Amino acid sequence: MADGLNMSNRIRRTPYTEQVIAAGVRGFSVVNHMLLPKAFQATIQEDYWHLREHVQLWDVSCQRQVQIQGPDAARLVQWMTPRDISRAAVGDCLYVPIINDAGGMINDPVLLKLADDRFWLSISDSDLLLYAKGLAIGGGLTVTVDEPDVAPLAVQGPKAEDLLAALFGEHLHRIRFFKFGWIDFLGTRQLIARSGYSRQGGFEIYLEGGHLGGALWETIFEAGRPHDIRPGCPNLIERIEGGLLSYGYEMSRATNPLELGLGKFCSLNSPADFIGKAALRRIAQAGLARQMRGVLFDGGPCPTCSQPWPVLAGDQPVGQITSAAWSPRLERNVGLSLIDRAFWQAGQAVTVASQDGESRPGEITDLPL
Repeated sequence: MADGLNMSNRIRRTPYTEQVIAAGVRGFSVVNHMLLPKAFQATIQEDYWHLREHVQLWDVSCQRQVQIQGPDAARLVQWMTPRDISRAAVGDCLYVPIINDAGGMINDPVLLKLADDRFWLSISDSDLLLYAKGLAIGGGLTVTVDEPDVAPLAVQGPKAEDLLAALFGEHLHRIRFFKFGWIDFLGTRQLIARSGYSRQGGFEIYLEGGHLGGALWETIFEAGRPHDIRPGCPNLIERIEGGLLSYGYEMSRATNPLELGLGKFCSLNSPADFIGKAALRRIAQAGLARQMRGVLFDGGPCPTCSQPWPVLAGDQPVGQITSAAWSPRLERNVGLSLIDRAFWQAGQAVTVASQDGESRPGEITDLPL
């Protein structure tokens, strides 16, 4: 099957698209109706090692912001998530599962608290804007829900902090994990958070004002040359090894946060009032039938996982691989799968039936790998 993308006006370009193309992007995906670069280096393995050892610049503008502002802003945010946000302070970033009335996942954004009455939800690949608007209207809340002109740019890798501190100020060293601060760029005040979709450390700059995108990209890239900076994108191998889940792959409305290993973000016994609370309590009381696990498996480098692969214990189906890749560090294939309760213990022998027709021996493992 051909692997290509036909551009149209329904697919939104980003403030960094011209720079991404000039940097040699080898393909795009689409997230939230917006371009997401998916490859630069010759191989995903080369990109993986560079990310672990140096620093990369990622166009992640597709992480659209749902801005919720007004007297009932905190009430609306709390209504959507099982995580108790009552103690969140201005400057905090919180990972917040968003669920429906049955406990199914709607989205899994990062919440940024800009003021007591103003929040950004930095979303994954589903239309949370419309969900939030519908709840606000239906609930008669005094709140404005919209999408501001904000285009996140990620700087990821072990050299990211030194690069950005030299460029924007030593105060960046004092920004703690999942907290945000501010930088000055061309006379504008921009939000910067110690966060990102990798386990290698780094920051995300939430650029307000798309007209500044090209200048921001070029400024960081030039300053990063002594650090061997390269353009990059979320790396599939690194994501799987780190146990980072992806909406549309590992999670959907058919999965709940408890079985996805997100129970620590669900305040089932707090006074927090949220949609799906009764459903999550019933799920917890009944006990989980399946849970997210890692899978290590053999058979040589696996193909692209473009459809779920059965995971079997003997002849019994016990799960489905939703993301998979060859790990050059572990020298084995790595995958993510919800696994049935009786078979989810680390070390459980399984077979993965990949879409190339091979039956690959492996075992269940805890996350992260």
